[in-house]
Amino acid sequence: MRNYELTYIIHPDLADDARPALIRQVEDWIKAGGGSVQKTVDWGRRRLAYRIKNQREGHYIHVLVELDTNAVPDLERNLKFNENILRHLLVRTDD
Repeated sequence: MRNYELTYIIHPDLADDARPALIRQVEDWIKAGGGSVQKTVDWGRRRLAYRIKNQREGHYIHVLVELDTNAVPDLERNLKFNENILRHLLVRTDD
């Protein structure tokens, strides 16, 4: 198990009541891969440096994760194909 930092940007037009459901869905993907969520931080809505899918703003979520290396491709695939997630970045942190 390794430690990772996951940051993803949620589409700004997603309803406020649907955002927690999407965050839970991402956490469920992590748990399905045998990982655990250490901490989830909602950074809020921020202006993007450049347009992503014709959007100038996005809602940022930062998650500290402990995950098996073999589960990383599945998690990234799920994040990539979800249309409500504009971008994601998964970085391994030093032990």
